[in-house]
Amino acid sequence: RRSMGIGEEKIDEAVLAVLWLTLHNERWAWKGFAWATTDRLHKKGMIGDPVNKSKSLILTDEGLERSEALFRELFTRRPQ
Repeated sequence: RRSMGIGEEKIDEAVLAVLWLTLHNERWAWKGFAWATTDRLHKKGMIGDPVNKSKSLILTDEGLERSEALFRELFTRRPQ
């Protein structure tokens, strides 16, 4: 897959947007994504440490704001 020239930044943005879609309890989201991606999002300060026993992860204030913006940018229809 690396030979395809996959843009990790784009993957991170898409995952962050989908995390917003799966929010519960205000800032918790399902963490069923690749460990490499959640580790990068943690290093960027978008989510709390994903390495724990919980099936959810927590978005930081910045991550919560950015995830909603990315969700709207990537997945909502524009008015015609």
